[in-house]
Amino acid sequence: MLGFPCNQFGAQEPGSNAEIQQFAESKYNVNFPMFAKVDVNGEGAAALYQWLKSEQPEADGNTDIGWNFTKFLVNAKGQVVKRYGPQTTPEEIAESFSDYL
Repeated sequence: MLGFPCNQFGAQEPGSNAEIQQFAESKYNVNFPMFAKVDVNGEGAAALYQWLKSEQPEADGNTDIGWNFTKFLVNAKGQVVKRYGPQTTPEEIAESFSDYL
């Protein structure tokens, strides 16, 4: 699990990278790597998110991320195998992880 904060969704992450890290650890017990804040949509979208979205668009073909906490599963071969909505928990993803090895 890797986290990439983004302030494009209702300005929910306006703080510095250090402030976001501290909040995620104290409020949500985050224990996975958190990276610097990025844009995930628009012309300034990070290259990583341009690739993830192009590999796994929404069911309707839309590539934009609609809300925070959208998740992507990348297998050991570097293939983006599934896109998950914000409501899907990491635990739910872990339960089906072996299906994509």
